Amino acid sequence: MIVIGVDPGTRRTGYAVVEGRGDRVFFVHSGALCPPPGIPFHEKLKFIYEGLRRVVAEYGPDEIAVEDVFVKANPRVALNLGHVRGVALLAGALSGIGVAEYAPREIKRAVVGNGNASKDQVKFMVAALLGLAEDVSEDESDALAVAITHIHRMAEEGSPVDILHKRYSR
Repeated sequence: MIVIGVDPGTRRTGYAVVEGRGDRVFFVHSGALCPPPGIPFHEKLKFIYEGLRRVVAEYGPDEIAVEDVFVKANPRVALNLGHVRGVALLAGALSGIGVAEYAPREIKRAVVGNGNASKDQVKFMVAALLGLAEDVSEDESDALAVAITHIHRMAEEGSPVDILHKRYSR
């Protein structure tokens, strides 16, 4: 199963492509869609939508998983993130693939084992689970975490933390 994970952002929307085979998850590709600064907001949404459609067309995923909006102190920021998230959901829906949504705490709990994990802890576990030698951006790491969460939720084989523990405790 091939899954695209999406970490919505108005300046940088992280995306990641992973493949699940059995209880293993393999890194395929990751990146960030960065709309040019200073363009109108609707043009940013169009840029992100078209970028996600290109990623879907190139990698032919079975599903797309999108992180839910993390509500910050500024309601305007949350609203704008909701628009970006809507664009990501639409890109999946119009591509005819499965669409899933995960709350940030659920992703952290699935990948790290703690819903209050820090970004650094998530990034460390993502690198460990995927055997990444190179450093990926925070947006890419978050998108990878979303995709990993979805693969393991679909496989119903336990959390990535359980699988990593089994792998290294042999």
